Amino acid sequence: MSAVERIRVLRVPSPLVRPFVTAVRRADHLDVVLVEVVDADGRRGYGEAAISWRVTGESPQSVAAAVAGPLGEVVLGREAGDPGVAADIARAVWGNAAARSAIECALADLAAQQQGVALVADLSRTFAVRTSSTDPRIRTDMTLSAGEPAVLATVSEEHVTAGFRSLKIKASSAHDTVAGLRAVRAAVGPDITLRVDANQAWDAVTAIRVIRVAEDEGIALELVEQPVAAHDLDALAAVTAAVDTPIMADESVRTAHDVRRVAGRGAADLVNIKLAKTGGLAEALAAAEAARDAGLGVVIGCMMESHVGVSAAAHLAAAVAPDVVHDLDAAFWLQSSPVIGGVVLSGDVLELGTDAGLGIGALAADAQPEVLLDLPVRAEVTA
Repeated sequence: MSAVERIRVLRVPSPLVRPFVTAVRRADHLDVVLVEVVDADGRRGYGEAAISWRVTGESPQSVAAAVAGPLGEVVLGREAGDPGVAADIARAVWGNAAARSAIECALADLAAQQQGVALVADLSRTFAVRTSSTDPRIRTDMTLSAGEPAVLATVSEEHVTAGFRSLKIKASSAHDTVAGLRAVRAAVGPDITLRVDANQAWDAVTAIRVIRVAEDEGIALELVEQPVAAHDLDALAAVTAAVDTPIMADESVRTAHDVRRVAGRGAADLVNIKLAKTGGLAEALAAAEAARDAGLGVVIGCMMESHVGVSAAAHLAAAVAPDVVHDLDAAFWLQSSPVIGGVVLSGDVLELGTDAGLGIGALAADAQPEVLLDLPVRAEVTA
């Protein structure tokens, strides 16, 4: 196979179709940060670094610096499908999970292209993933930003009309969560699945109170995600033990080790696995396997990302949990995609397609990327 001859880090300003509001932040646009790896035959693999100071502690500049230094040293001149490359990327730099994920996903995309298979097929084969389906489609929920009940009701109806059968409502201390849930349930009826994501907004007492009220009123929540602080597994376990609604850990889980800690404490019923937290596909697959072995449910999620990051996560989801409704709507908050190809949304179904790799052909004509780094292979690497 052809070796990697060039790496670029690109920043693409990407406005959102509507503000994204959670308990911890509001966003009106994204700085999409892409890593592009190119082999000797001109193939291009893509990965995305989902940057967030509060989640990954990274910026476009820090991603470029990590790639310019230790990550580029590991990758340049090396075959994309080298079985040891993921472990070497993980060892190359501490932290920097989004940067590590971006370059590992870009290599995985390139390696699958070189073999002429979709990434999901390569993941299933390379990591001996136990999967029950070969259907190149998965389902996703749609997120509703934290807001007033009337706004939530209106937006929820719009999403159901568009074909979504599962809605995730962001909670925050600034709004009455139960009132919002009442309004959404009244607007969409009993057949739509409702999820709540508190993004660590509550303490254990508040979480238990809110969830029990929702249970007593028959609002019928499928799950509540990360109701308390990520580091407080005692509080998370207390909530899980006190309510009937399944509790999902998100910010509390980054690695397979974290999954095992959550399982050992009985702190959650499910885990939300995100590439930007795990640092790449290999650790994400290990985390999913750890969850399965512990009897925990698995949902594959994403940060606010473009079609590149969501495509990689969707292929991961199809490999490890094809029958689950995942949490991969972020790309469809963008006004336009920075790339041509990748996953396609039809109703609440993500179509992965059957093209090689992630199915991404090139940057979109109107992407207007800023090149943060352009790293050609060094002479000493190829000598």
